[in-house]
Amino acid sequence: MTHYIVADLGFGDAGKGTVVDWLCSHGGAEPVHTVVRFNGGAQAAHNVVTSDGRRHAFAQFGSGTFTPGVRTHLSRFMLVDPVALAAEAAHLGSLGVRDALDRLTVDRDALITTPYHRAANQARERARGELRHGSCGMGIGETARYALAHPDDAPRAGDCAAPRTLARKLAVLRDALAGELGTMDVPAVAAVADAYLAFAGRVAVVDRGHLSRLLREGPAVFEGAQGVLLDEWHGFHPYTTWSTTTFANAEALLAEAGETATRLGVTRCYMTRHGPGPFVTEDPALELPEPHNGRNTWQGEFRVGHFDAVATRYAVQAAGGADLIALTHLDTAGRRQELRACLCYDISGATVRRLPAGRPGDLDAQQALTGRLLLARPVYHGTGISDWPGFVEDALATPVALASYGPRARDKRLLRPLAKPGAVPHPVRVRSGGSPESSTACAGVPPSRP
Repeated sequence: MTHYIVADLGFGDAGKGTVVDWLCSHGGAEPVHTVVRFNGGAQAAHNVVTSDGRRHAFAQFGSGTFTPGVRTHLSRFMLVDPVALAAEAAHLGSLGVRDALDRLTVDRDALITTPYHRAANQARERARGELRHGSCGMGIGETARYALAHPDDAPRAGDCAAPRTLARKLAVLRDALAGELGTMDVPAVAAVADAYLAFAGRVAVVDRGHLSRLLREGPAVFEGAQGVLLDEWHGFHPYTTWSTTTFANAEALLAEAGETATRLGVTRCYMTRHGPGPFVTEDPALELPEPHNGRNTWQGEFRVGHFDAVATRYAVQAAGGADLIALTHLDTAGRRQELRACLCYDISGATVRRLPAGRPGDLDAQQALTGRLLLARPVYHGTGISDWPGFVEDALATPVALASYGPRARDKRLLRPLAKPGAVPHPVRVRSGGSPESSTACAGVPPSRP
């Protein structure tokens, strides 16, 4: 059977949720059995719109949950927020999906995000003032940071069924963070523990072998959160997440089960970024309002810009390659002829087509790369691109298999089979229109293949 991994090749918000929804409801050769979440936590907001107009921003439940029978498994790489999960289940119930919790399993080793993590996260971000990193303010980074520093004391899903262990870990966590940051306005340990005990009584908390059994029962989609350009090791430090956003976590889970998957990288035909950090092709003159994205208290403005082949090539390389591309928001490209594409940068007079991959863990090198990107200027291919799938396929030297012209599953077009790894044809051809505006060094010339 064929499994799939869906990861965002940008800064997030590329449309992972709609792709997962389509795979679960229409896309696969065999019906999808389970969505596996493999990074991030309650900060995710994967918007899905059904054919009858219902909308939900999937955070912890898999984005295939609107399809009856599709299960969600929160792997050990997920950061689980039980209170937010209950609220999400309630919203799904109001939309007619009343069995979401019955279709959910949680790995007992998954970290728990608590109100104490959230309060600490917000306190640290406020203290940065104008130097904020763009955190969602939901405690994700704080959960990961605390677990790295105190692995034995970090609350995990399995602890929610052990009242004494749970109460002890929550108290130690609260006191440790208060010692670092001062008094925080947070709920009492007893109240938090009661909520988590109720969570453990309602949700199936399972051992590590459960996922292997699920994968033998039917095809699965591994759904990522955020984007590769925000990856904890490969992103543009310090404007990154405390999460591995590449295919790596999903590939590790599949390897443990003796399975493989098709790696599907998702990108828009233009770029977006929520919060501060480098954004070479940002264009404030582009007016591309979105009903489900906008300014928020913690991340600030929702920024938009033109397609950036340099950054997206870097994301593909950082992710270890992609088998296929899902290209989204083509309905916007059809309406907005001023959308352009950047094939290279000008950095202090030098033409840059590819960014250095760097070594995982070398955050000094990533911060230096961030400094270079803040000096970069885009060199555009031009306007009037009539064949966006062909153009992106050429730019990334990776086949575009799925084209999305709207938020619903019915708005998707399958351009080539979703083949297994090693069976994907690569007929990359130059099909895009437009003339170069500047820099004969790269504009208008198809990128060389790796």
